[in-house]
Amino acid sequence: QVQLVESGGGSVQPGGSLGLSCAASGSDFRIYAMGWYRQLPGKQRELVAVVPSLGLGTTNYADSVKGRFTISRDNVKNTVYLQMNSLKPEDTAVYYCNAAGDYGFGRTRFNYWGQGTQVTVSS
Repeated sequence: QVQLVESGGGSVQPGGSLGLSCAASGSDFRIYAMGWYRQLPGKQRELVAVVPSLGLGTTNYADSVKGRFTISRDNVKNTVYLQMNSLKPEDTAVYYCNAAGDYGFGRTRFNYWGQGTQVTVSS
């Protein structure tokens, strides 16, 4: 099993910055990709950014956050970060960390979510 623990988030004025982090822990696991999604009330969860492991693809951003958000990974710490700059009110949402990979002797696939953290952009 793999657990994801998120931290960061909070409230900021428009134009401000916030950072999120998400650490994966467990035993005998490997990660294919880690990313961030967000969800507004009554709406579907949407991709914000995803960073695959080396050789498994390229980093991808939602058009709405390109140039403002930066996703990064520390493969030693199994942690993914999201630096959010020039925040807008429409970025207000619950942000969820996601990790996909496999674990254990049988290499069981997993696709886990973090607990979610609120980001509020308001004046």
